[in-house]
Amino acid sequence: MADRQTAAPSQWMMQTKRADFTAIAENYHISPVTARIIRNRDVVETEEIERYLYGTISDLYSPDLLPDMEKAVKILKEKTESGKRIRVVGDYDIDGVCSTYILLTALKETGAFGDYRIPDRIKDGYGINEAIIQQAFEDGVDTILTCDNGIAAVEQIRMAKELGMTVIITDHHDIQKDGMGNDILPAADAVVNPKRSDSRYPYPEICGGMVAYKLMRALYEAFGIPLKKWEEMLEFAAIATVGDVMKLQDENRIVVKEGLKRIGQTRNLGLLSLIEKNNLNPETLTAYHIGFVIGPCLNAGGRLQTAKTALKLLMAEDPVTADHLAGELKDLNEQRKDMTLKGTEEAIAQVEECFQDDRVLVVFLPDCHESLAGIVAGRLREKFQKPSFVLTRSEEGVKGSGRSIEAYHMFEGLVEVKDLLTKFGGHPMAAGLSLPEEHVEEFRRRLNENARLTEEDFIRKVWIDVPMPLEYINESLIQELERLEPFGNGNEKPQFAQKDLSVRNVRVLGKNRNAVRLSLVTPGGFAMDGMFFGEGARFAEELAGKHSIDIVYYPTVNEYNGNRTLQAIIKEYRFPET
Repeated sequence: MADRQTAAPSQWMMQTKRADFTAIAENYHISPVTARIIRNRDVVETEEIERYLYGTISDLYSPDLLPDMEKAVKILKEKTESGKRIRVVGDYDIDGVCSTYILLTALKETGAFGDYRIPDRIKDGYGINEAIIQQAFEDGVDTILTCDNGIAAVEQIRMAKELGMTVIITDHHDIQKDGMGNDILPAADAVVNPKRSDSRYPYPEICGGMVAYKLMRALYEAFGIPLKKWEEMLEFAAIATVGDVMKLQDENRIVVKEGLKRIGQTRNLGLLSLIEKNNLNPETLTAYHIGFVIGPCLNAGGRLQTAKTALKLLMAEDPVTADHLAGELKDLNEQRKDMTLKGTEEAIAQVEECFQDDRVLVVFLPDCHESLAGIVAGRLREKFQKPSFVLTRSEEGVKGSGRSIEAYHMFEGLVEVKDLLTKFGGHPMAAGLSLPEEHVEEFRRRLNENARLTEEDFIRKVWIDVPMPLEYINESLIQELERLEPFGNGNEKPQFAQKDLSVRNVRVLGKNRNAVRLSLVTPGGFAMDGMFFGEGARFAEELAGKHSIDIVYYPTVNEYNGNRTLQAIIKEYRFPET
């Protein structure tokens, strides 16, 4: 079990948020258990609960609430009607690829003269740069339209304006402030970003793909294009949202929920080929499949070769091309997995040998592929429950990525040491940066000096929604819990707990011995099957000689040979002290 393999200690915590659960249950015809889970997700007001349970695409917020949306649409309409050349400048990750695809589709539908450029991760780095702008100018591009980047490119946009180009920025990243707390915005003709301090947008935590999707809707309305065509692109806003690990709350949750439904009917040949290559069923795809199977394949091109492969896959117009590109991305992802494992092992060894006591982990792996730094940083964060940066050697010094914990605002941490950095950007939970190699030790030292973290921050919290005896589990409750999907960041799968279970009939399964089936018996004598996924042999070994076990679990229905039985999926476990 991944959770048990971490070196960080864990603490089981019970959710204690209050509400009239009986009244909520009666109003919405759900069980008090489900009402409690909804409250635990901070869904409180009547309108919020209704959006959570019944929200549809018609409940999405109007694009007009985004700053400069009207300006952006007006400019694009004028440029389209006068035949001016528009270049979409995207990014090389899944959010950037989906954003680019959404905007290119919109430009094509409106009849614009459009093309695209996705930066190369190694050669160009993140976001728009001077070389991309110069090339656009030489190619006769009139208007640059960014997606998933551009908000921090103040100098670069100034250059584009000096060359006489029109620039529209669509982005969702955090915005730097001046000494007075005002937004530092590039001098673009329109800056569409929900994080702007003057934004009226009700839910700013949307991804670049969602901002692009909003612009697509506004453009279609301006050109009189049926909104059905906009709705047909919903799955790509959903994939971008999950792939960029946005919180599955409010509008994001509706988009992902509805987008997953539409994947079953998608006409996109590339997406269908990728689903098929990974032996998945498009009718039953979940947010997990997007986040851990489809998403990594779409990201693999940008990590190891070029993100254009993923974009070409989404734009493929014949099955043969789609099949070929899907196979190429799947193979690249397998290669990426092997390289990630090697980098993770090296990073863990370095921390254990040199930096075990650091509050913020900074690991320098000169030979690690720079595109894998963020993944390896995420693995370090999971293992040690500490903010983690992984730095690699690049052509122009050192590049790195960071992944954080709730108690540490990573972007603000970088702002405090920005004099050491040549470039940086990001969110509270993740960031990217560049710096000269001679600054690496100073970077590590100052981040740790500045970190206001306590030992309590490094304890992994395991949140339990309801302490629930196995006797209470039935199929109707499980079906009701399925209404709360999609699960993911910000709408975590519910977790229940029961103490003092006896264990019988332990069997380690799977050719990799990575599953265990066992019979769990409550103090009242009720028996139910349990399943554990992880290091099966080690789990079975730990069980030997133990009289009872406490578990955190999620209930499911197991279907086998036409038989349906209830079972508890064990997410965490511990043994009571005797």
